[in-house]
Amino acid sequence: MASHWMRSSTIATSEESAAGPGRTLSRTREFEHGSVSAFVVLLVVAIFALMGLVVDGGSALTAQQAASDEAQQAARAGAGALSVDALRSGSVELNDQAAVAAAEAFTVTSGHPGSATASSGVVNVQIHYRLPTVILGVIGIQSLQVSASASAVDVQGVTEGSR
Repeated sequence: MASHWMRSSTIATSEESAAGPGRTLSRTREFEHGSVSAFVVLLVVAIFALMGLVVDGGSALTAQQAASDEAQQAARAGAGALSVDALRSGSVELNDQAAVAAAEAFTVTSGHPGSATASSGVVNVQIHYRLPTVILGVIGIQSLQVSASASAVDVQGVTEGSR
């Protein structure tokens, strides 16, 4: 019986000789040592920004709708301020000063003071305020602008489209 001897040979690279037997040095690993940490930090910031858009953006949309409702109601309150003298004479006219006062009083009562104007029977109301953010403050956005405007006019009698 003949026996065959197999001889395995290995060639050590310069990295293996420097690291010792069975160990290798990796230059790419040395350079990438902190890259995962930087990636995680950027990912966390991006996730916070996305959460901020969802949470604070939703709050801003809700506040925008509420401001619009408040402006509409204030304009209606102002449009109800009719001139008593004009009513006694048989006509319907808006008392501009009373209309502005009523509309602005409504905005103060609703919690977001606004401004109002009245001209030619039309009451215009504008509301502007800033909504503080909950999550976007982490990335430097401390508040969001909310604004709304509405107009109202007092009508009399039957109008088109009424049933």
